[in-house]
Amino acid sequence: MGREQLVFEIAAELGFDLCGIAPLAPPPDAQRFQSWLDQGRHGSMRWLEVDAERILDPRKILKQPGSMVVLGLAQSRPSVELQGGGRVARYAAGRDYHNVLAHKLRKFSKRLERAGLGGMQRRIVDAGPVLERSHARVAGVGFSSKAANLLHPRFGPYFFLSELLLSHELEPTAAQAAGSCGTCTACLDACPTHAIVAPGEVDARRCISYLTIEHKGPVDPVLRDKIGTWAFGCDVCSEVCPWAAKAPDLSHRFGHHRAVAELGLVEWLEAGEAFGELFHPSPTDRPGREGVARNAAIALSGAPSERGRGALLKALSFDPSQVVREAAAWSLAKAHAKDDGVSAALERAATAEADPAVKAAILEWRGRST
Repeated sequence: MGREQLVFEIAAELGFDLCGIAPLAPPPDAQRFQSWLDQGRHGSMRWLEVDAERILDPRKILKQPGSMVVLGLAQSRPSVELQGGGRVARYAAGRDYHNVLAHKLRKFSKRLERAGLGGMQRRIVDAGPVLERSHARVAGVGFSSKAANLLHPRFGPYFFLSELLLSHELEPTAAQAAGSCGTCTACLDACPTHAIVAPGEVDARRCISYLTIEHKGPVDPVLRDKIGTWAFGCDVCSEVCPWAAKAPDLSHRFGHHRAVAELGLVEWLEAGEAFGELFHPSPTDRPGREGVARNAAIALSGAPSERGRGALLKALSFDPSQVVREAAAWSLAKAHAKDDGVSAALERAATAEADPAVKAAILEWRGRST
Protein backbone atom coordinates (compact mmCIF):
# COMPACT_ATOMS: atom_id res chain seq x y z
CA MET A 1 0.00 0.00 0.00
CA GLY A 2 1.30 3.43 -0.93
CA ARG A 3 1.97 5.99 1.79
CA GLU A 4 -0.73 8.30 0.44
CA GLN A 5 -3.39 5.58 0.50
CA LEU A 6 -2.35 4.73 4.04
CA VAL A 7 -2.94 8.36 5.07
CA PHE A 8 -6.43 8.29 3.56
CA GLU A 9 -7.36 4.99 5.18
CA ILE A 10 -6.23 6.01 8.65
CA ALA A 11 -8.13 9.31 8.35
CA ALA A 12 -11.31 7.45 7.40
CA GLU A 13 -10.88 4.92 10.23
CA LEU A 14 -10.66 7.76 12.74
CA GLY A 15 -13.90 9.30 11.52
CA PHE A 16 -12.68 12.18 9.37
CA ASP A 17 -15.06 12.84 6.49
CA LEU A 18 -12.51 14.48 4.21
CA CYS A 19 -8.80 14.08 3.61
CA GLY A 20 -6.38 15.45 1.06
CA ILE A 21 -2.66 16.11 0.65
CA ALA A 22 -1.15 19.44 -0.37
CA PRO A 23 2.50 20.33 -0.94
CA LEU A 24 4.23 22.20 1.85
CA ALA A 25 4.48 25.40 -0.13
CA PRO A 26 2.98 28.91 -0.27
CA PRO A 27 -0.79 28.61 -0.84
CA PRO A 28 -2.39 29.94 -4.05
CA ASP A 29 -4.07 32.78 -2.15
CA ALA A 30 -0.89 34.02 -0.48
CA GLN A 31 -0.76 37.26 -2.46
CA ARG A 32 -4.46 37.92 -1.91
CA PHE A 33 -3.97 37.43 1.82
CA GLN A 34 -1.10 39.91 1.87
CA SER A 35 -3.20 42.44 -0.05
CA TRP A 36 -6.07 41.85 2.41
CA LEU A 37 -3.72 42.65 5.30
CA ASP A 38 -2.33 45.71 3.53
CA GLN A 39 -5.87 47.07 3.15
CA GLY A 40 -6.53 46.61 6.86
CA ARG A 41 -9.48 44.30 6.25
CA HIS A 42 -8.41 42.07 9.13
CA GLY A 43 -9.51 44.73 11.61
CA SER A 44 -8.02 44.25 15.08
CA MET A 45 -6.78 40.69 14.44
CA ARG A 46 -3.17 41.79 14.78
CA TRP A 47 -1.88 38.25 15.21
CA LEU A 48 -2.46 37.76 11.50
CA GLU A 49 0.17 40.43 10.85
CA VAL A 50 2.54 38.92 13.41
CA ASP A 51 2.19 35.44 11.86
CA ALA A 52 2.05 36.65 8.25
CA GLU A 53 5.45 35.24 7.30
CA ARG A 54 4.48 31.70 8.38
CA ILE A 55 0.95 32.01 6.99
CA LEU A 56 2.38 32.95 3.60
CA ASP A 57 4.84 30.05 3.62
CA PRO A 58 4.19 27.00 5.85
CA ARG A 59 7.74 25.79 5.23
CA LYS A 60 8.74 28.36 7.85
CA ILE A 61 6.65 26.43 10.40
CA LEU A 62 8.15 22.97 9.86
CA LYS A 63 11.54 24.34 8.77
CA GLN A 64 12.16 21.42 6.44
CA PRO A 65 10.61 19.88 3.31
CA GLY A 66 7.38 17.96 3.77
CA SER A 67 3.67 17.80 3.05
CA MET A 68 0.42 19.06 4.52
CA VAL A 69 -2.42 16.65 5.21
CA VAL A 70 -5.75 18.51 5.30
CA LEU A 71 -8.61 16.85 7.19
CA GLY A 72 -12.29 17.73 7.31
CA LEU A 73 -15.02 16.86 9.80
CA ALA A 74 -18.63 17.68 8.93
CA GLN A 75 -20.84 19.41 11.50
CA SER A 76 -24.16 20.53 9.96
CA ARG A 77 -27.10 21.16 12.27
CA PRO A 78 -30.37 23.09 12.16
CA SER A 79 -30.22 26.82 12.86
CA VAL A 80 -29.69 27.49 16.57
CA GLU A 81 -31.75 29.95 18.62
CA LEU A 82 -31.39 30.80 22.28
CA GLN A 83 -34.35 30.82 24.64
CA GLY A 84 -36.34 34.01 24.15
CA GLY A 85 -34.53 34.87 20.91
CA GLY A 86 -30.93 35.38 19.95
CA ARG A 87 -29.05 33.35 17.36
CA VAL A 88 -25.77 31.45 17.57
CA ALA A 89 -23.69 30.30 14.60
CA ARG A 90 -24.21 26.58 14.04
CA TYR A 91 -20.59 25.61 14.48
CA ALA A 92 -20.46 27.11 18.00
CA ALA A 93 -23.59 25.53 19.45
CA GLY A 94 -22.07 22.31 20.73
CA ARG A 95 -18.86 20.98 22.24
CA ASP A 96 -15.79 23.04 21.46
CA TYR A 97 -14.69 21.84 18.02
CA HIS A 98 -11.08 22.76 18.82
CA ASN A 99 -11.01 20.04 21.46
CA VAL A 100 -12.83 17.48 19.30
CA LEU A 101 -10.54 17.98 16.30
CA ALA A 102 -7.38 18.22 18.42
CA HIS A 103 -8.18 14.84 19.97
CA LYS A 104 -8.76 13.22 16.58
CA LEU A 105 -5.67 14.86 15.13
CA ARG A 106 -3.47 13.52 17.95
CA LYS A 107 -4.74 10.01 17.24
CA PHE A 108 -4.12 10.51 13.52
CA SER A 109 -0.57 11.71 14.20
CA LYS A 110 0.25 8.71 16.41
CA ARG A 111 -1.19 6.25 13.90
CA LEU A 112 0.99 7.71 11.18
CA GLU A 113 4.04 7.48 13.43
CA ARG A 114 3.38 3.79 14.06
CA ALA A 115 2.99 3.30 10.31
CA GLY A 116 6.42 4.79 9.63
CA LEU A 117 5.39 8.37 8.89
CA GLY A 118 6.77 9.94 12.04
CA GLY A 119 9.55 12.50 12.14
CA MET A 120 8.84 16.21 12.48
CA GLN A 121 5.14 17.03 12.76
CA ARG A 122 2.99 20.05 13.51
CA ARG A 123 -0.72 19.70 14.33
CA ILE A 124 -2.99 22.67 13.57
CA VAL A 125 -6.64 23.20 14.48
CA ASP A 126 -8.15 26.49 13.33
CA ALA A 127 -5.87 28.90 15.21
CA GLY A 128 -2.59 27.81 13.61
CA PRO A 129 -0.68 30.07 11.21
CA VAL A 130 -1.79 28.57 7.89
CA LEU A 131 -4.16 29.76 5.17
CA GLU A 132 -6.09 26.53 5.58
CA ARG A 133 -8.90 27.06 3.08
CA SER A 134 -6.43 27.78 0.31
CA HIS A 135 -4.37 24.68 1.14
CA ALA A 136 -7.57 22.63 1.45
CA ARG A 137 -8.59 23.62 -2.05
CA VAL A 138 -5.24 22.43 -3.39
CA ALA A 139 -5.71 19.18 -1.46
CA GLY A 140 -9.08 18.60 -3.13
CA VAL A 141 -11.06 18.95 0.11
CA GLY A 142 -13.35 21.65 -1.25
CA PHE A 143 -13.78 24.57 -3.62
CA SER A 144 -13.84 28.30 -2.94
CA SER A 145 -17.11 30.18 -2.55
CA LYS A 146 -17.93 33.81 -3.26
CA ALA A 147 -18.28 34.28 0.51
CA ALA A 148 -14.57 33.38 0.84
CA ASN A 149 -15.63 30.11 2.40
CA LEU A 150 -14.82 26.54 1.39
CA LEU A 151 -17.62 24.39 -0.02
CA HIS A 152 -17.92 20.66 -0.48
CA PRO A 153 -20.39 18.97 -2.86
CA ARG A 154 -21.86 16.88 -0.02
CA PHE A 155 -21.31 18.95 3.13
CA GLY A 156 -21.72 22.44 1.69
CA PRO A 157 -20.00 24.98 3.99
CA TYR A 158 -20.60 22.94 7.15
CA PHE A 159 -17.31 21.24 8.01
CA PHE A 160 -14.28 21.95 10.17
CA LEU A 161 -10.70 21.84 8.93
CA SER A 162 -7.52 20.72 10.62
CA GLU A 163 -4.02 20.13 9.30
CA LEU A 164 -1.02 17.94 9.98
CA LEU A 165 2.33 19.14 8.66
CA LEU A 166 4.66 16.20 8.02
CA SER A 167 8.37 15.99 7.26
CA HIS A 168 7.57 13.48 4.49
CA GLU A 169 7.12 14.53 0.88
CA LEU A 170 3.94 12.79 -0.18
CA GLU A 171 2.25 12.92 -3.58
CA PRO A 172 -0.31 15.77 -3.54
CA THR A 173 -3.94 14.86 -4.16
CA ALA A 174 -4.60 15.10 -7.88
CA ALA A 175 -8.41 15.20 -7.99
CA GLN A 176 -9.98 18.53 -7.11
CA ALA A 177 -13.41 18.81 -5.46
CA ALA A 178 -16.10 19.20 -8.13
CA GLY A 179 -18.39 22.20 -7.91
CA SER A 180 -18.57 25.96 -8.19
CA CYS A 181 -20.76 28.95 -7.34
CA GLY A 182 -21.50 29.56 -11.00
CA THR A 183 -23.47 32.78 -11.43
CA CYS A 184 -25.02 32.60 -7.95
CA THR A 185 -24.62 35.74 -5.80
CA ALA A 186 -26.94 34.75 -2.95
CA CYS A 187 -24.30 35.29 -0.25
CA LEU A 188 -23.33 38.75 -1.52
CA ASP A 189 -26.98 39.78 -1.76
CA ALA A 190 -27.95 38.47 1.68
CA CYS A 191 -25.06 39.72 3.84
CA PRO A 192 -26.71 42.18 6.28
CA THR A 193 -23.64 44.41 6.59
CA HIS A 194 -22.36 44.05 2.99
CA ALA A 195 -19.14 42.56 4.36
CA ILE A 196 -18.61 40.53 1.16
CA VAL A 197 -17.25 43.44 -0.85
CA ALA A 198 -16.60 41.36 -3.99
CA PRO A 199 -16.70 37.66 -4.89
CA GLY A 200 -14.24 35.93 -2.58
CA GLU A 201 -13.38 39.13 -0.68
CA VAL A 202 -14.63 39.79 2.87
CA ASP A 203 -13.94 42.91 4.88
CA ALA A 204 -13.80 41.47 8.39
CA ARG A 205 -14.44 44.89 9.90
CA ARG A 206 -18.02 44.69 8.60
CA CYS A 207 -18.62 40.97 9.20
CA ILE A 208 -21.08 40.05 11.96
CA SER A 209 -18.95 37.06 12.92
CA TYR A 210 -15.94 39.32 13.45
CA LEU A 211 -17.98 41.97 15.26
CA THR A 212 -19.49 39.50 17.72
CA ILE A 213 -16.40 37.35 18.29
CA GLU A 214 -13.06 39.05 17.61
CA HIS A 215 -13.88 42.74 17.89
CA LYS A 216 -13.28 44.35 21.27
CA GLY A 217 -15.05 47.44 22.56
CA PRO A 218 -18.17 49.15 21.25
CA VAL A 219 -19.61 48.11 17.89
CA ASP A 220 -20.14 50.84 15.31
CA PRO A 221 -23.81 51.89 15.72
CA VAL A 222 -24.34 51.78 11.95
CA LEU A 223 -23.28 48.13 11.90
CA ARG A 224 -24.86 47.05 15.19
CA ASP A 225 -28.24 48.08 13.82
CA LYS A 226 -27.79 45.35 11.19
CA ILE A 227 -26.67 42.60 13.57
CA GLY A 228 -30.26 41.73 14.40
CA THR A 229 -30.45 38.92 16.95
CA TRP A 230 -27.04 37.36 16.27
CA ALA A 231 -25.43 36.87 19.69
CA PHE A 232 -22.41 34.93 18.44
CA GLY A 233 -21.24 34.61 14.86
CA CYS A 234 -23.44 34.61 11.78
CA ASP A 235 -24.67 31.95 9.35
CA VAL A 236 -26.43 34.12 6.77
CA CYS A 237 -23.98 33.62 3.89
CA SER A 238 -23.98 29.86 4.51
CA GLU A 239 -27.74 29.49 5.01
CA VAL A 240 -28.56 31.10 1.66
CA CYS A 241 -25.96 29.01 -0.20
CA PRO A 242 -27.61 26.39 -2.46
CA TRP A 243 -24.88 23.92 -1.52
CA ALA A 244 -25.86 24.19 2.16
CA ALA A 245 -29.27 22.66 1.44
CA LYS A 246 -27.56 19.42 0.43
CA ALA A 247 -25.69 19.00 3.73
CA PRO A 248 -26.75 16.17 6.08
CA ASP A 249 -27.65 16.98 9.68
CA LEU A 250 -24.77 15.72 11.82
CA SER A 251 -25.54 17.78 14.92
CA HIS A 252 -25.38 14.66 17.10
CA ARG A 253 -21.60 14.74 16.76
CA PHE A 254 -21.24 17.86 18.87
CA GLY A 255 -24.52 18.07 20.83
CA HIS A 256 -25.51 21.37 22.44
CA HIS A 257 -23.48 23.18 25.07
CA ARG A 258 -25.45 24.35 28.11
CA ALA A 259 -24.73 28.01 27.27
CA VAL A 260 -26.88 27.46 24.17
CA ALA A 261 -29.29 24.73 25.27
CA GLU A 262 -30.22 26.12 28.68
CA LEU A 263 -29.50 29.86 28.65
CA GLY A 264 -31.06 32.83 26.88
CA LEU A 265 -29.96 36.36 26.06
CA VAL A 266 -30.82 37.58 29.56
CA GLU A 267 -28.56 34.94 31.11
CA TRP A 268 -25.81 35.82 28.64
CA LEU A 269 -26.09 39.45 29.67
CA GLU A 270 -26.14 38.67 33.40
CA ALA A 271 -23.50 35.89 33.51
CA GLY A 272 -21.10 38.01 35.57
CA GLU A 273 -18.61 36.06 37.69
CA ALA A 274 -20.26 32.77 36.68
CA PHE A 275 -19.22 33.34 33.04
CA GLY A 276 -16.44 30.75 32.99
CA GLU A 277 -18.56 28.09 34.63
CA LEU A 278 -21.48 28.71 32.27
CA PHE A 279 -19.64 29.06 28.96
CA HIS A 280 -16.48 26.95 29.16
CA PRO A 281 -15.58 24.84 27.24
CA SER A 282 -17.43 26.27 24.28
CA PRO A 283 -16.53 28.45 21.29
CA THR A 284 -19.02 30.99 22.69
CA ASP A 285 -16.60 31.91 25.47
CA ARG A 286 -14.11 33.46 23.03
CA PRO A 287 -15.38 37.08 23.27
CA GLY A 288 -15.00 36.96 27.06
CA ARG A 289 -17.55 38.10 29.61
CA GLU A 290 -17.66 41.67 28.31
CA GLY A 291 -18.04 40.65 24.66
CA VAL A 292 -20.77 38.12 25.37
CA ALA A 293 -22.73 40.61 27.50
CA ARG A 294 -22.32 43.32 24.86
CA ASN A 295 -23.57 40.94 22.17
CA ALA A 296 -26.56 39.93 24.29
CA ALA A 297 -27.46 43.56 24.94
CA ILE A 298 -27.38 44.35 21.22
CA ALA A 299 -29.34 41.21 20.29
CA LEU A 300 -32.04 42.05 22.86
CA SER A 301 -32.93 45.07 20.74
CA GLY A 302 -34.14 42.62 18.09
CA ALA A 303 -35.90 40.33 20.56
CA PRO A 304 -37.59 42.76 23.00
CA SER A 305 -39.35 41.42 26.08
CA GLU A 306 -40.25 42.64 29.54
CA ARG A 307 -37.60 40.38 31.05
CA GLY A 308 -35.05 41.65 28.59
CA ARG A 309 -36.01 45.24 29.39
CA GLY A 310 -35.37 44.60 33.08
CA ALA A 311 -31.98 43.02 32.39
CA LEU A 312 -30.94 45.91 30.17
CA LEU A 313 -31.97 48.46 32.80
CA LYS A 314 -29.92 46.59 35.38
CA ALA A 315 -26.89 46.46 33.08
CA LEU A 316 -27.28 50.15 32.27
CA SER A 317 -26.82 51.05 35.93
CA PHE A 318 -24.65 48.32 37.38
CA ASP A 319 -22.57 46.50 34.77
CA PRO A 320 -18.86 47.09 35.47
CA SER A 321 -18.07 47.40 31.76
CA GLN A 322 -18.56 50.73 30.04
CA VAL A 323 -18.93 48.83 26.76
CA VAL A 324 -21.88 46.85 28.12
CA ARG A 325 -23.50 49.89 29.74
CA GLU A 326 -23.39 51.77 26.45
CA ALA A 327 -24.75 48.79 24.49
CA ALA A 328 -27.58 48.44 27.03
CA ALA A 329 -28.47 52.12 26.60
CA TRP A 330 -28.55 51.78 22.83
CA SER A 331 -30.70 48.64 22.97
CA LEU A 332 -33.18 50.20 25.41
CA ALA A 333 -33.54 53.29 23.24
CA LYS A 334 -34.04 51.18 20.12
CA ALA A 335 -36.39 48.49 21.48
CA HIS A 336 -38.30 50.50 24.11
CA ALA A 337 -38.30 53.98 22.62
CA LYS A 338 -41.91 54.70 23.64
CA ASP A 339 -41.40 53.68 27.26
CA ASP A 340 -41.28 56.77 29.50
CA GLY A 341 -39.64 54.74 32.24
CA VAL A 342 -36.78 53.86 29.92
CA SER A 343 -36.28 57.49 28.91
CA ALA A 344 -36.07 58.49 32.57
CA ALA A 345 -33.66 55.65 33.31
CA LEU A 346 -31.40 56.76 30.48
CA GLU A 347 -31.41 60.29 31.89
CA ARG A 348 -30.46 59.03 35.35
CA ALA A 349 -27.78 56.75 33.94
CA ALA A 350 -26.23 59.61 31.99
CA THR A 351 -26.14 61.74 35.14
CA ALA A 352 -24.45 58.97 37.13
CA GLU A 353 -22.06 57.83 34.36
CA ALA A 354 -18.41 58.58 35.11
CA ASP A 355 -17.04 57.81 31.65
CA PRO A 356 -17.45 60.89 29.39
CA ALA A 357 -17.71 58.88 26.17
CA VAL A 358 -20.36 56.55 27.58
CA LYS A 359 -22.22 59.50 29.10
CA ALA A 360 -22.32 61.23 25.69
CA ALA A 361 -23.49 58.03 24.01
CA ILE A 362 -26.28 57.47 26.55
CA LEU A 363 -27.51 61.03 26.07
CA GLU A 364 -27.42 60.52 22.29
CA TRP A 365 -29.44 57.30 22.47
CA ARG A 366 -31.91 58.94 24.88
CA GLY A 367 -32.31 61.83 22.44
CA ARG A 368 -33.09 59.43 19.63
CA SER A 369 -35.74 57.64 21.71
CA THR A 370 -37.73 60.75 22.63
